Amino acid sequence: MEHKNLLKDKVVLVVDDEPDILETVEDQLDMCLVHKAKDYDTALQYLLSYTYDIVILDIMGVNGFELLKTSVSRGFPTVMLTAHALTPTALKQSIKLGAVSFLPKEKLAELEEFLEDILRHGGKPSWVTFFDRLGVYFSNRFGPDWKEKDEFFKEFEKSVRESEISQEG
Repeated sequence: MEHKNLLKDKVVLVVDDEPDILETVEDQLDMCLVHKAKDYDTALQYLLSYTYDIVILDIMGVNGFELLKTSVSRGFPTVMLTAHALTPTALKQSIKLGAVSFLPKEKLAELEEFLEDILRHGGKPSWVTFFDRLGVYFSNRFGPDWKEKDEFFKEFEKSVRESEISQEG
């Protein structure tokens, strides 16, 4: 119930080229004002014309990484939501471009919880929570040693954990 209070009346932009995903997100976020865009041009106009509490972007089909750059430059907490671009490379690119979270479409049922975490952290990424929550999922999907194969992920997770620990203390 708490997530409904945190999300109540938030303004959210969701961008995906799949109409059923747009409808699913809108249904899940019925406590929010949801703007929907199914293509890059419409999404760009929304990003430049409105202020959002959270932006949710697909990667494939809508040029999601370009939209991510615009969204981040406008200061909007942005979540990448993907099925086809669910790779360590896409995750790394999302992090580097400033996304606050990266959600597999298979986990869409957990969208409210992810957004709640983002709002709890003031729109800032909580990558420790993210890796704790989805670590097993990604290990099953990418292989058990996927983070060890890429120096970026080893260093990133270490620095994020140290940063979040120092903020708590």
